[in-house]
Amino acid sequence: MVYPAQQHVINTFTRLIHLLPPTEKAKPHAILLAGEDTSYRHDTDRELSFRQESNFFYLSGCSVPSSHLLCVYEASTGLSQNPSISLFLHEATISDLMWSPAPPTKEDAKSLFEATSVEYTDKLMDTIQTVAKIPDILFHTLPRGSPKFPVLLEEYTGAILNTDAAISDAYLLTALGRARLTKDAHEIELIERANQISSRAHEVVMRVLGAAVKGKIQREAAAAKGERPLLPGEWLIEKEAEAEAIFVASCRREGSVHQAYLPIVAAASRASTLHYCCNDRDFAWGPVGAHDHKNHNALASSDKDLNPQVLLIDAGCEWDCYASDITRTMPVGNSGKFTPEARAIYELVLEMQKLSMEALRPGIHWDAIQLLCHRTLVRGFQKLGIFLTSESPGSGSWNSEEAILASGVSAAFFPHGVGHSLGMDVHDVPHASKPTNNDTIGNELGHSSFYQYLRLRLPLEEGMVVTVEPGCYFSPHLLASVRDSRHINHEVLKKYESVGGVRIEDVVLITANGHRNLTTVRSDVAWVEGVCSGEL
Repeated sequence: MVYPAQQHVINTFTRLIHLLPPTEKAKPHAILLAGEDTSYRHDTDRELSFRQESNFFYLSGCSVPSSHLLCVYEASTGLSQNPSISLFLHEATISDLMWSPAPPTKEDAKSLFEATSVEYTDKLMDTIQTVAKIPDILFHTLPRGSPKFPVLLEEYTGAILNTDAAISDAYLLTALGRARLTKDAHEIELIERANQISSRAHEVVMRVLGAAVKGKIQREAAAAKGERPLLPGEWLIEKEAEAEAIFVASCRREGSVHQAYLPIVAAASRASTLHYCCNDRDFAWGPVGAHDHKNHNALASSDKDLNPQVLLIDAGCEWDCYASDITRTMPVGNSGKFTPEARAIYELVLEMQKLSMEALRPGIHWDAIQLLCHRTLVRGFQKLGIFLTSESPGSGSWNSEEAILASGVSAAFFPHGVGHSLGMDVHDVPHASKPTNNDTIGNELGHSSFYQYLRLRLPLEEGMVVTVEPGCYFSPHLLASVRDSRHINHEVLKKYESVGGVRIEDVVLITANGHRNLTTVRSDVAWVEGVCSGEL
């Protein structure tokens, strides 16, 4: 199926014209974009992995390096329904072909991409000059000179400025952001595929952990002696890097070229660091105790065993430039079962996500979902005794649910946003999803700190794809600010701090009547413990 570039071009021009001053709306308009070039490691000739710039891909469906795009549109003419889409590709030289796979020829590209015409880049200047002769035409580019976008050479913009045509970089980025916020059926299919692959990768990691608990991962004598390398069926997960390697390998073998972001693989207390991307530590180990013969996780040596801990994996792959973003928190040690404290926090986060999902529908403001999560966390902490209640000895109305919400103390345990827009980028179109002037939910806000790091602050619309990722963390850095809070029973809090952090994240599509979860790997306690213990 050919990527629906034409409809995306129409969507973008429609949004663009809506943004323009009245005097500019009726004019003919052109979009001129440069695609991403192949980049190289600093001061070397070693290529870095290529990935097309998202806005360019949205309007072209083309992942060929060093491409350019020129689109022309005019309202109330044939170009409003069938805009001109001219794609310009780099023509490979013999030297290029010696080092790298051949890009498509312009003849091949005509069947691969939804474009009116396909030429090599040497024709771009002539085409710009021809389009610039259209009376009153206004060219639109992404912000010129910004390091965030591929460089559009001055020889091309200069050719426009040397004519009677005008050029602006003030509107296109905003128009693209608004167009990209809602997804069409083709985009949803790509996002769903990325999430299916990533869901299986999360389950693969859990099942490898479970197989080790049951003693099903055996190393042959030659491998155990170091006479040959370990084969995949002999791999154990004893440190964060090994879990990451299995996750990425699972995605790669299913055809995914890129991870949507650097995987976060954090064990034990490191799970309280939100973007822990180093993934370079061993699991927490301890000496074998008197009853540890029941725990089959003694994998490193005969005199050590895994301490009970959580393993938080926030990772997702891309499929054809569209992202996934899934977090699962799983038990390690303790025969693949959560400790009572970790289970209590996990079940609380699961409740935060469940209530959030139930509230999702077009029209609800994302701030309301954020506040709902904080309210649920406060209630859960009061039940666990971490937060005092009005009925606690010596307490009063200052420990009511509303008083605790108003204090902002829960932000020390849930500091980030409950989710964000997702599409071609994992944190998709942030300039459009978090407007400067926020149309918020009204007076019931709780505390301003709840919204400090939100990446989405809009009413939901049908066709949006968002993540729902509540969490609960015991970060020593964040807890330092609430160590003297009178809302907290600090003795009870100590019991839970070793949990580190729990996050559960799914990707969901906002539908006309609610939502559809695009993430397929389960997160209920019984299933997670069953897989991680090797019982399922």
